[in-house]
Amino acid sequence: MAPSWLGLWGVLAACAAAGAAAWSPGTATFYGGADGSGTMGGACGYGNLYNAGYGINNAALSTALFNDGASCGQCYTIACDGSRPGGQYCKPGNSVTVTATNLCPPNYALPNGGWCGPGRPHFDMAQPAWEHIGIVQAGIIPVMYQQVKCSRSGGVRFGIAGSNYFLLVNIQNLGGSGSVAAAWVKGDKTGWIQMSRNWGANWQALAGLVGQGLSFAVTSTGGQYIQFLNAAPAWWQFGQTYTTYQQFVY
Repeated sequence: MAPSWLGLWGVLAACAAAGAAAWSPGTATFYGGADGSGTMGGACGYGNLYNAGYGINNAALSTALFNDGASCGQCYTIACDGSRPGGQYCKPGNSVTVTATNLCPPNYALPNGGWCGPGRPHFDMAQPAWEHIGIVQAGIIPVMYQQVKCSRSGGVRFGIAGSNYFLLVNIQNLGGSGSVAAAWVKGDKTGWIQMSRNWGANWQALAGLVGQGLSFAVTSTGGQYIQFLNAAPAWWQFGQTYTTYQQFVY
């Protein structure tokens, strides 16, 4: 059998040939059970990750990567690094692409906050995704990772929550850079209202928009701006998600 670092070299070389960004070292563990069901929900607010467009290839990011929720929805390709301690548990030549859907917080009962402690780039991956690159008995493996373009099925989705004078919108299923840099909402009777990040992928507006059709505008972290006109009808309801037919490229 070839050394595991040769498999990693093949993965890195393929991505370099495709013009991908540089790779960075980190570590990866897994959670959520063998079927990944325990990863549903999370600090991005997506809820059921299948309904939100992300599925089981997801990960909780350490604070160094999570960026207070600004990384929610971003995609990372991860490969096990057989050249570092623990590399004997790698599955050589394999990589997997995951979406950031949750936060892996520091555990201050452990030295330096554990694997998800401050300054550590770490992925706590859904177990089915992790098993693409590592042998489950290891528990933790050294990895190389890079942020990559997200490929999504269907259009951007807007999940609406809140109350009569408070709108909380979870923006889901972004392609391209995968994450939201800025957002606006517009009712049938208003102009564009700047929204602000509340938590995770949830954006808020202090506005009474019940009974008005809603349009949204979003700038991705890649810099693409799209208006989603008439995304929700005037009879929209709190707790519902509205799907569009537009998608980000970058």
